[in-house]
Amino acid sequence: MRTTAIRLALTACSALAATTALAVPAEATVFHQEISVRSDAHITPDGRITLSGTYSCEAASPVGAVQVKATVIQEGVRLTMGAGDAVCDGHEHPWRVESKPGRTWGVHEGAARAVAQLQEIHFGGGMLPRAVDTVAEDARDITVHDRRR
Repeated sequence: MRTTAIRLALTACSALAATTALAVPAEATVFHQEISVRSDAHITPDGRITLSGTYSCEAASPVGAVQVKATVIQEGVRLTMGAGDAVCDGHEHPWRVESKPGRTWGVHEGAARAVAQLQEIHFGGGMLPRAVDTVAEDARDITVHDRRR
């Protein structure tokens, strides 16, 4: 039963993200935002895909949360991971995301594309997101290195 509730919550968040990605962004409360993704990703010895980079943001008001989202795209495979809440204090911070251990999800050594996004999440009634705005994005060609060998 718990798995079903988690899947339902993830499906709802994914649907919200998909619909807001095509909408005109609402007024953002985060200013002076930047994000970058490094040009290398890694498959760790325990089989995790890792991406990293830096971000900075400065919040005008604490209305919601700001999070980092990163995606690896390779030969039709699209693996999206979240890096948790961002600290919007005007300073540059590192971010790093990892997939689950032993699950490369079809991503392998070689050329790929990476997209890093700094997203502002606005909550409505309760804990469900009302809107998700991408306030900064970096996309670049990367190289995936396999460190399992």
